[in-house]
Amino acid sequence: MLGSWLWILGMGFFVGQIVGRLGMPPLLGMIGVGILLGPQMGDVLSAEVLAAADDLRVLAVMIILMKAGLGLDREKLAQQGSVALRLGFLPAACEAVVVAVVAMGLLGWDFPTGLLLGCVIGAESPAVIVPGMLRLKSLGWGVTKGIPDAILTGSALSDVLLLLVFSLLLSFLGQGSEESIRLLGWELSPLQWLPIQVGIEITLGLGIGYLAARVLVSLLTQQNWTRNTAQDVLLAACMALWLVIFPRLWPYFSGYLATMAMGFFLIELDAPLARRLRGGFDTLWTVAEIVLFVLLGASLNLSVLGSVLLPGILLLGLGLLVGRGLGWWLSTLGSNWNRREKLFLLPGNMAKATVQAAIGGIPLAEGIGGGETILALAALSILVTAPLGAWSTQVFAPRLLEKGEVDPTKVGSQGQVRFLAAVDTSPLAEAVLRKVADLARRVDGEVIVLHITDDPQGIPIQELRQQTQRLLADIRHQFWLRSGPLAETIVKVASEEQVTDVVMGKRGHRGWDQVLVGSTSQAVLETSPIPVILVEENGFKTDPGSRL
Repeated sequence: MLGSWLWILGMGFFVGQIVGRLGMPPLLGMIGVGILLGPQMGDVLSAEVLAAADDLRVLAVMIILMKAGLGLDREKLAQQGSVALRLGFLPAACEAVVVAVVAMGLLGWDFPTGLLLGCVIGAESPAVIVPGMLRLKSLGWGVTKGIPDAILTGSALSDVLLLLVFSLLLSFLGQGSEESIRLLGWELSPLQWLPIQVGIEITLGLGIGYLAARVLVSLLTQQNWTRNTAQDVLLAACMALWLVIFPRLWPYFSGYLATMAMGFFLIELDAPLARRLRGGFDTLWTVAEIVLFVLLGASLNLSVLGSVLLPGILLLGLGLLVGRGLGWWLSTLGSNWNRREKLFLLPGNMAKATVQAAIGGIPLAEGIGGGETILALAALSILVTAPLGAWSTQVFAPRLLEKGEVDPTKVGSQGQVRFLAAVDTSPLAEAVLRKVADLARRVDGEVIVLHITDDPQGIPIQELRQQTQRLLADIRHQFWLRSGPLAETIVKVASEEQVTDVVMGKRGHRGWDQVLVGSTSQAVLETSPIPVILVEENGFKTDPGSRL
């Protein structure tokens, strides 16, 4: 088993990175690794790992649902509320119906069996869509109109709808007849009961998610049950996983929706806690993404794809272009989205992976007619739409969406944190280096130590180098020498290197000469577009005039 995990994590990571550097989605390489390692080809993964694939996928889905909830923006959702709600029902429903009709013609099935296939094919993949939309939010694409938030919310609601219809159809086809449901003296058919059940699951899912968020805030910030961020994330992950799996025992609320709702309400109840958790779940996703997609590739049965390849591609194409196209058009009627933004919905939420992998084999296991074909088409939908959707989202977002201002409270930190420490050869340099070292250790950041001089070979420079090496020995750092005007050079280097903060010294008042001539620190404060942290001779200070 340990060898299997070494293959999964090692090859999944490196091949994913190689594919990413070639300009394609890393998940494409991870799926390919899974196919190579799986029983279809290499057969190097242990039976225990493959048997645990379903549970590991559930764990990965929990992580991405929490990431989605912690990344939602209430103001943007309120702005596009009706669009998000319609995106949650119309595209998935239209695609499922079109797939059912096409299956009746191509495969000779009846409508209920075709609709069962439509529910499998029409579900959207949180494993692909959530990371893609969060990446767009972090880069600012479409955030002004809340397009990523609307797609995130709509995809969660659509999966709730299709999973409900799927379970009802599975029961109906398995029993061969409809079972009526009694409610307050009324007998309802499964079709009549469907909208009531959808409403109950959504309402309870939102309510339970809110209660879970309140409990989590109480435990972590009011009762102080944890001591660090790692323990915060551990407790939040356990609660989120409970929300995902508990509906198996008590199927009256949507676990997916409850998990996402918990993350969303955490932002409203305690924004600093939500930000800490967001960083932790970003780290968890780094590992979960590899596991999810490698095991997805290992689970695919390639041998059953040949007989349904051409009709399957035709069915997928018509479902996406006709079914989802109609649903997207109806969803955005009356909105402030322009044509290019509406067109982005095609790549934005077309991807299928997680849900298809989870439920594609259930009809076959239940003995439903056409179950093997449903499984093959579910696998085909993953192979075609997952990499295509992830790739097209990255490629077409800059071409179809407008770039807006990123809200740092709704996204995780992007990239490595870098500080610029501007030092001279005075005793104040040690205080600046100690302060920047402390800041860098807190966030695992990097440091550029900048000294501006016209004499790069002087003895004070060598002493400053040695002091830098001693105080920043456990931190990635670079020592740079530059010449030129002090304030102008500091601001120029900080902007070119896109550092997070500038750290520099500020001496105490020195009389009329400073008042008349000015100081380097004051000039940097007035001209720098990057936050400036000042270290005074008697201690650390963030100047009130700095841009924070």
